[in-house]
Amino acid sequence: MTETRAFTELDPIRVFLLDDHEVVRRGLTDLLDGEPDIRVVGDAGTAEHALARGPALRPHVAVLDVRLPDGDGITVCRELRSRMPELACLMLTSFDDEDALLDAIMAGASGYVLKQIRGSDLVSAVRTVASGQSMLDPMTTARLMRSLRTDPAEAPSLPPELARLSPRERDILALVGDGLTNREIGGRLYLSEKTVKNHISRMLAKLGVQRRVQAAVLASHLEP
Repeated sequence: MTETRAFTELDPIRVFLLDDHEVVRRGLTDLLDGEPDIRVVGDAGTAEHALARGPALRPHVAVLDVRLPDGDGITVCRELRSRMPELACLMLTSFDDEDALLDAIMAGASGYVLKQIRGSDLVSAVRTVASGQSMLDPMTTARLMRSLRTDPAEAPSLPPELARLSPRERDILALVGDGLTNREIGGRLYLSEKTVKNHISRMLAKLGVQRRVQAAVLASHLEP
């Protein structure tokens, strides 16, 4: 799992922006460049431009608009992270869309925030995902998890990856889905925190995901 990283004025967070509105890109650039530990290294107005230019700039964080004229930011997130696995993608959208949230999580996005967010909160979100943590709108995420658990008719079918997990790994996955920390999981299952961490690392590898929040989404498919 990603280690927490600190940035400074001498070693700032490198940010790449993708939004089809030039005025939004300029506003975000002014906002983020005003912070001593953040530097916008480039931007794009289309998915095609982002995929062509983004990797060469080696950003730490990509702030991606979900809806674009020639595609979507979620596909860009998936493609950029396939080339730069350490890249943290922060999805930015005007729409409170549960389907987009689920797709963003499974594409490996570190965060998903609405454009109505305050400037100071967006700056905080960029710092959070740059440090290796997740930044997902809590109300939207909680509603998504409730929907997946209480409306199985609309939930995706059981992912085949779950069949690869041992009974112990399934127990741990269920507790990850409930939002428990490694220490809390260890206390519940009478395991050391280090043992839980090792189980989770193997579990993520078997599930084919990199982030804990992606595993939490898959946990919603486990039978109660």
